[in-house]
Amino acid sequence: MKGLRGLLFASLIFSLAFLSHPSPTVAAVDNSLSTPVVSKKPSQVKKTKRVYRPRHTRRESPEAILLKDLTTGETLVERRADQPMHPASLTKIMSAIVILEEGDLDDAVTVSRHAASTSGTRLRLKAGQVFPLRGLVEAMLIRSANDACLAAAEHVGGNEASFVAKMNAKVEELGLAHTQFMNPCGFSVEGHYSTAEDLADLTEYAMSNETFAAIVRESTAVIRSITPVRSKIFVARTTNRLLGTVDGVVGVKTGYTHAAGRCLITVVRRNDKELLLVLLNSRQRWSTAQSMIDYGLSQRSLLTSSLR
Repeated sequence: MKGLRGLLFASLIFSLAFLSHPSPTVAAVDNSLSTPVVSKKPSQVKKTKRVYRPRHTRRESPEAILLKDLTTGETLVERRADQPMHPASLTKIMSAIVILEEGDLDDAVTVSRHAASTSGTRLRLKAGQVFPLRGLVEAMLIRSANDACLAAAEHVGGNEASFVAKMNAKVEELGLAHTQFMNPCGFSVEGHYSTAEDLADLTEYAMSNETFAAIVRESTAVIRSITPVRSKIFVARTTNRLLGTVDGVVGVKTGYTHAAGRCLITVVRRNDKELLLVLLNSRQRWSTAQSMIDYGLSQRSLLTSSLR
C-alpha cells in the first residue's frame, strides 16, 4: 500500500513539472492561437457593393421662368430668362418649324439606321420602315420621339449636319441672339443652348403656323407606316400632363435631359387671355406650371389698370 501511494505521488510530481515547463512544440501551438487572425484571401473576403451616385450637374444651374400675357404683350414673371441653358426637347419646336416650312408632309420617309438607333424617348422605329413625314412630325412633337425627329430631319436636310445648319439659319432669321443648336432632338451637348426669352419668341412664331398649332394641342396620334410589307402602327401619347387636365391648355412641348432638368413650354387660352409659360430646369414642373397659370389668369393688364 505504501509502495502504491509512493508511485502515485511520484506521478503527480512529474505531471506538475511537465506542465510548468511546456515543450517548444506545445508553446508554438499556443502562440499561434494567441496571435491576431490573418486577413482572408481576396477570394474569401465578402466585398461590400460600392454605390455610385451620379453628379446632379443640373442642380448647379438655377431654374428659369418666363410668363407672358400674349394678349397684351406684358411679361408677368421673369426669372433668369436671359440665361443660356440646355433646352432639351424644346429644341424640337425649331426642328418642327424647319420641317414644316421646307418639307412636304406627304413625303415618304425611310428610317435610317442612324435614326433607328438613337437614344432617349422614341417609338422604336426600325431601319428601312417608311412613314409619311406628317406622322414623324406628330410623333416628335406629341411623344417627343427622337427616332422620328431624326428621321424627319435627315429627310428634309439630306443629313443631320445640314439640317442643323438650317435650324441655326432660322435662329438668325428670327433674331434669337442667345440660341444655338447642335442637333435636332435636343441632346445636351456643348454649344447647344437657348434662353427662356428666345424660346418664348420661337414659340410665338411656331404657334402662328396652323399645322404646328394643330399638332401640339393633340394628346394622341396614330402613326402608320407605309411600308408595303408588314405595315406597322404606333400610338404616340403626349408627354404633356397639362393637356386635357388644365382648362385652356393648347400645347406646347415638354423636355428633359439629365443636364437640362425638366423643361416645359405651354400656351393657355382662357377668359379672353392667352398666356405663354416657359420653364427651364424646373424642380417641380407641373405644380410650378399650375401656379404660374393661375397667377397669370388672375392678373389684370397694366394697361387696363392705368385706365381705371
